[in-house]
Amino acid sequence: MAYIIYAIKSSFDNRIYVGFTVNLEKRLKEHNQGKTKSTKGFRPWSLLYNEVVETRLEARKREKYFKSGCGKEFLKNK
Repeated sequence: MAYIIYAIKSSFDNRIYVGFTVNLEKRLKEHNQGKTKSTKGFRPWSLLYNEVVETRLEARKREKYFKSGCGKEFLKNK
């Protein structure tokens, strides 16, 4: 099973949220419907970046990278 690491950007205040999933379309819809507590108050969200990896461990490592200072800078330049 492949995992998708994604970054979404809030149209409300330009904040960036990073996560991973196996179904990106469904997950983005959940964010925009307010079903995710941490993103509920900052809707609407749009997809900023995504990449596919093969394992959950790889997905977790990439997610941690994108949440770091270097990773956030990479995403801000997208």
